[in-house]
Amino acid sequence: MVAELVTAGVALACTGAVYLMAAARVVKQYERGVVLRLGRLASEVRQPGFTMIVPGIDRMRKVNMQIITMPVPAQEGITRDNVTVRVDAVVYFKVVDAADAVIRVEDYRFAVSQMAQTSLRSIIGKSELDDLLSNREKLNQGLELMMDSPAIGWGVTVDRVEIKDVSLPETMKRSMARQAEATRDRRARVINADAELQASKKLAEAAAAMSDQPAALQLRLLQTVVAVAAEKNSTLVLPFPVELLRFLERSGLQAQAQTAQAEAQTARAEAEPAAHAEGAAAVEPDGVADLAEGALPAELAEVPDLQGAGGVDAARGAERG
Repeated sequence: MVAELVTAGVALACTGAVYLMAAARVVKQYERGVVLRLGRLASEVRQPGFTMIVPGIDRMRKVNMQIITMPVPAQEGITRDNVTVRVDAVVYFKVVDAADAVIRVEDYRFAVSQMAQTSLRSIIGKSELDDLLSNREKLNQGLELMMDSPAIGWGVTVDRVEIKDVSLPETMKRSMARQAEATRDRRARVINADAELQASKKLAEAAAAMSDQPAALQLRLLQTVVAVAAEKNSTLVLPFPVELLRFLERSGLQAQAQTAQAEAQTARAEAEPAAHAEGAAAVEPDGVADLAEGALPAELAEVPDLQGAGGVDAARGAERG
């Protein structure tokens, strides 16, 4: 009889151990346990740690409460300005109510994924290409609001949504590249034109200053020569103003005219005493007569007199009188 009692005790202990093994559950820190007892939701959601259920009657489903990162497949759509693009994104969400995530939706992960795809297509159709490329922060907020409203009823909250990449057709990429190049070319031309305008104003001011001081032009010429010579060139190009050549030419012709007039006056002064002493008509040598009559070379006859117009004619009239 003792043996039977021992056998029964051992059997009871084994049964208890099996029951404990079947009823024992461990819920991790980042999980929550939702218990369905005979198909109905138990009033209490099991917290992290060791817990017990009734085997064969209770079923417990563990729900992950961590933030889940879910990539959204690339969606192809047409923007509001009729450009075909492919956009992919990533969704960050987490479960805030484990019971709603189990009871109200069959598979909350699949539901969030489908909702993200449809919302992404919708936001593509409502936006323009420039917004997709440069104003992504605003689009991300719009996507988050579109997804967060229905997800709250599933016990899920959307933490954030980010658009990862926008793929454009090759023709559109080439068009945008040409547009950017034309914009840069336009800016460069405007900058060059502005620089030319400022340079012309400064040159006009410099010309006005040099016109008041003629020596400034010569000093500027010497500075240019020094700047060119500093490069250690074997050939030195000396710029020579045309106005300076004309000035030197006029100065030379005027000097020759003055010399010829002085010689004519000297010849007349020597011829007059000799003519009065002889008491005869004044006969002058051919060379002196030519000079007295003002027979100057052709290139000197056209040069204006520095001592006043008609100087030679006045001397010739005085001699004849």
